[in-house]
Amino acid sequence: MPLESEPLRKLGFLTIGLFDEADPRRGHESTLEIIELGERLGFDSAWVRHRHLQYGISSPVAVLAAASQRTRRIELGTAVIPLGWENPLRLAEDLATVDILSGGRLNPGVSVGPPTHFEQVGPALYPDTADAEDFGYPRVRRLLDFVRGERATDFSGVEGIEVFSDRVQPHSPGLGGRLWYGGASLRSARWAGENGMNFLTSSVVKAEEPEKDAESAKAAKAAESENPAAAEAAVTGPAPDFADIQLSHIRTFRAHHPDGDRARVSQGLVVIPTDSATPAQRARYEEYARKRLPRTTAPQGPARMLFSPDFVGPSAQLAERLHAHAAFREIDEVAFALPFTFAHEDYVQILTDLAGALGPALGWRPVQSS
Repeated sequence: MPLESEPLRKLGFLTIGLFDEADPRRGHESTLEIIELGERLGFDSAWVRHRHLQYGISSPVAVLAAASQRTRRIELGTAVIPLGWENPLRLAEDLATVDILSGGRLNPGVSVGPPTHFEQVGPALYPDTADAEDFGYPRVRRLLDFVRGERATDFSGVEGIEVFSDRVQPHSPGLGGRLWYGGASLRSARWAGENGMNFLTSSVVKAEEPEKDAESAKAAKAAESENPAAAEAAVTGPAPDFADIQLSHIRTFRAHHPDGDRARVSQGLVVIPTDSATPAQRARYEEYARKRLPRTTAPQGPARMLFSPDFVGPSAQLAERLHAHAAFREIDEVAFALPFTFAHEDYVQILTDLAGALGPALGWRPVQSS
């Protein structure tokens, strides 16, 4: 794993790509312009979110296909494509096509689970098979196999004047090593590691105890049965620490990955440097973070999801906070998330300060254009 003194190796950013319903082209153009700016500033990667039936990017693969033709170097990722909306075979074809067009720069990130509001959207999405669809890890496994060149059919050869392949075409040989899993739990971290994927960890995690080995788990269970009052106190005690939980996910992932401590992890916190921001921008950024702060004080909902506070301030202060963050010290690449609702000029300022001030303060160096 990286040493505490190891510099940040890869700096990326993540955008949701919001648009006005009355002028969707302008919003999509803004996203493409931001990606182009990222390349000029020397960022290693640009990532887009995925939003269905909302006013954000619903087709990130199509957007990144366009971005691949307007950039030359910057890596292009999705964080993340929810596979509950996708057919893994068709998605594998789209991903491979865009990877070929980009010259091998695509970094697809995916996740599992039923589509949001599935009871309402299921009849439109899967009118005949909603009850039979599997939204678990096997869906990712299918995508991995197709992208990595496993057979998709038992038929191949010539039929009339047409030639058929038994695996997804085009096949992009390096794409299988650039697939990421977006996980927020120990179970997801372990599964991603066991299946040789890269791991995306964001500003939300599931508040759960670090993974224990068999002997530790047995001892903990015995102690709980002997002292139920102590167990209750542990549940109702102080709020869990976000950084510690995220750190446990990273270590669990690497413990189960073939590459061990060198397995790739990217961290996606919301980080907003204010070095060149106007007073109005700084006030807006600080208000944004203040309104979101209450959700960081305790786990939210039945799934006990815990959110990270947003990082807002001058780059020198942000660098100190990040170096003190237990999970940040464990990784050497990031894709800092741009806030959802800011204006285009705000994103320009944030990206400029990320590349010009915060990145260098973290030991990163911009990629030089050839």
